[in-house]
Amino acid sequence: MTVLTVPDDKGKWYPSLGGEVCDFIEDNLVFGPGDLRGEKAKLDEDKRALIWRMYEVYPRRHAAAGRRRFKRVGISMAKGLAKTELAAWIAICELHPEAPVRCIGFDKKGNPFGGPVNDPYIPVVAYTEEQSDELLYGTIKVILEESALGKDFDIGLGRIMRKRGDGKVVSLSSSPKSRDGARTTFSAMDETHWWTHPRLIKAHQTMLANTAKLKAADAWNLEITTAPEPGAGSVAESAMEYAQAVHEGRIKNSRFFYYHRQASDEHKLDTVKDIREAVIEASGVAKVWRDIDAIVALSQDPTMDMAYYDRLYCNRLVKASQKAFDISEWEQLADKKYKVLNKALISLGFDGAMFHDSVGLVGTEIETGHQFVLGVWECPYGKKDWQAPVDEIDETVEAAFENYDVWRMYADPQYWLSYTAKWAGLYGKEKVVEWYTNKYNQMCYSIEAFNTAIKSQELSHDGHKALGRHIANAFKKELNKRDEQGKKLWVIQKERGDSPNKIDLAMAAILSWRARLDAVALGVTKRSAYEDGLIMIG
Repeated sequence: MTVLTVPDDKGKWYPSLGGEVCDFIEDNLVFGPGDLRGEKAKLDEDKRALIWRMYEVYPRRHAAAGRRRFKRVGISMAKGLAKTELAAWIAICELHPEAPVRCIGFDKKGNPFGGPVNDPYIPVVAYTEEQSDELLYGTIKVILEESALGKDFDIGLGRIMRKRGDGKVVSLSSSPKSRDGARTTFSAMDETHWWTHPRLIKAHQTMLANTAKLKAADAWNLEITTAPEPGAGSVAESAMEYAQAVHEGRIKNSRFFYYHRQASDEHKLDTVKDIREAVIEASGVAKVWRDIDAIVALSQDPTMDMAYYDRLYCNRLVKASQKAFDISEWEQLADKKYKVLNKALISLGFDGAMFHDSVGLVGTEIETGHQFVLGVWECPYGKKDWQAPVDEIDETVEAAFENYDVWRMYADPQYWLSYTAKWAGLYGKEKVVEWYTNKYNQMCYSIEAFNTAIKSQELSHDGHKALGRHIANAFKKELNKRDEQGKKLWVIQKERGDSPNKIDLAMAAILSWRARLDAVALGVTKRSAYEDGLIMIG
């Protein structure tokens, strides 16, 4: 089994309230939604060990004696290991007026004993509001409704309060600005491998900041996840990178506890035997109750995406094959030092929606194939009345034509017909070309050419974070069409229609690259000289 534990104390022992917390869970709580719903809670040895580590405190003679050792905890385990239920149990303990979750003293042997948090405020946050309500918050709600402890709380659809009103859990999935200043005593964040949108990344930062404010509450954060997809830029991915830096000694930090368990990389998943061994290894002690046979059988379904399967059930960091581009390959092409000079010969790509989405303008230097972002405009998450700033976009396009020698601009005219017509009138119809991205026959080959350029390292880019994010957000939509080699053709789309994750900047990069290839095909590669204002192309 491959396990990353940070910090690795190499056998050093810290006192902990974990034993008391485990006893409180098993004495008072039940299992949540599922086959064991309502049955008495039982912790396996893995979860018992994790709770011990979560509730370690500094020893009696330490300057911070009795205070929590870890302010941030990250747990990464495979799908189906009841991580959400674990987070729900912890949240209930943090809320209950008698749970032993904070050190209130030591016995004669130096062992800590615990008491409750006074007036706790506990936000539970997930990828979407529906997920928070139905999964993490919903699990907390069911456990309390099925437990004898439920009588101690006023249980609602969006919040659970102590009966006397001095503490509550709330289901939260909104703009982090609304939580600035919140007196958070504990927060639980679920499925952080999906937290790639700037709103969620900001929400995570806000939650961390809020728990640093209340010294008396000794506040902390718990993050629960499955292995993140490499290069997606999720909160889970950044947490793992942080943990790796601590593990390697590049960062000295003992206040972050991180646990990741996966199947060893030696498992290739080529045979049923190897798949079974990998799933068992990733399961830990849960192998005795996890439905290994059903999980292995799922791998034999010919429609199963095995990269996705590997990440979910073996908890290994793999690229999901539904993604259009390999973001790790894209990141390797970044050249932040290179600057495209004024008056360089370039192509432009323009794509976007007028309302509720995003707009992007990307340039490509025709001679070098270096791509750079000229403008990106994104609808803030949850803003219902957002409209693209058309005057600013128009000015940015005008500046691009003024500052560079634009050979051609391929622009998707949907929503922008009046502007593409205006630009064609100003700069010439031969320079501003309408390119409908919903015409799949032309788009699939342009996308394939762009993907080939990434894999062959034919292009480079400026490392713009938004462009990388849009590249990572692009999913494949396979067409009922094959190329000459029999390979299925595809175009790009969002992960789902209502996804807050944008892809328009990626589409603009594809259009810009397509225009650059057309220039090269016509022998137009660079501006070779300036003589008396006359431009010669060679």
